[in-house]
Amino acid sequence: MQWLNLLNANIRKEYIELKRYLPNTIALLLTFYIIFLAAFFGIMFVGDPASFEVNVQYSIISVAFWSLTMMTMNFIGFAIVTEAMRGTLEQLYMSPLGVWKIMLTRIIAQFILQMVFMVILLFAAMLTSGQWLNLNPMTTLPIILITMVSMTGVSFMIAGLAIIVKQIQAFLQIFQFVLMALVFIPISVAPFLAFAPFVKGVDMVRTIMIENITLTQIPWADYSFLIANSIVYLTLGLVVFRSCEKVAMKKGLLGQY
Repeated sequence: MQWLNLLNANIRKEYIELKRYLPNTIALLLTFYIIFLAAFFGIMFVGDPASFEVNVQYSIISVAFWSLTMMTMNFIGFAIVTEAMRGTLEQLYMSPLGVWKIMLTRIIAQFILQMVFMVILLFAAMLTSGQWLNLNPMTTLPIILITMVSMTGVSFMIAGLAIIVKQIQAFLQIFQFVLMALVFIPISVAPFLAFAPFVKGVDMVRTIMIENITLTQIPWADYSFLIANSIVYLTLGLVVFRSCEKVAMKKGLLGQY
């Protein structure tokens, strides 16, 4: 029950902030749509006409997932920085539930809202390009949910860094381009990227959407690899976060900004 109450409170919190700062929310969505338009017109004027449809579909999915991964993986880091700026970070540590539980429910709440934005962006991009993808939620959602676990692990790593050094905005700006590369570069070109977080899941969802295949047509080895990858990164993320917490408490950094 505590988890449900905590999740409900954080969903309401994230929704209220998105609604209250509506111009910023709209601008964020428009930014990713403009990035898709740039990719779309680039493919139209420069790309190979023979592979035009596949390239456009690839770009639609990649831009949508880039927005999802960037917002999800940077979220806890930004949340820690914001709480430190407001002077409320120490108050979170007074909660009997623990900060990692609060942040975990916050990122789940943020992920739910970002999924709504992702669907809006997908439909806007498909309507613009005239290329329609397989958006069957029964096929894509299970893989996206498993992929989200590894995103959460990386987000906790970034949050641990934020607890100690506070100012990480410049790092996050650079990190968004790293995420873009991970999303856009196909595994077939660089197979070693499968060991990076979320890349395997994005590749699987992209295959389902473009080739219109079902879950049963994907090899079980891919599912096993995706689940193992997600568990490893989530575990590593929590370990790093708790270790950084101990360092921050030992040095008295929680109340400083």
